[in-house]
Amino acid sequence: MKLAVVLYQTADDFAAKATALFPAHKARLDEFHASGDLLMVGTFDNIAKDGSMAVFASRAAAEKFVDGDPFLLNGVVRSHEIRDWNEIYS
Repeated sequence: MKLAVVLYQTADDFAAKATALFPAHKARLDEFHASGDLLMVGTFDNIAKDGSMAVFASRAAAEKFVDGDPFLLNGVVRSHEIRDWNEIYS
């Protein structure tokens, strides 16, 4: 099954910005999860260094998510990358 992985690298000042924007970011996550487009999401242990990752059902869903994500639009995220990923076990 071909999925898409989104990798986020947090901005240096992410903590100051993230608190205010988290409700809108979480609502977007919830919307995509409820529709089946977002399969899983989480942060790495050291979010400041390693960021976070989300797995989407398709590249189109991943692109749509990042295009409107408040974290990306408001500087909580310094950079992002979308990678196609071939799942073997589910």
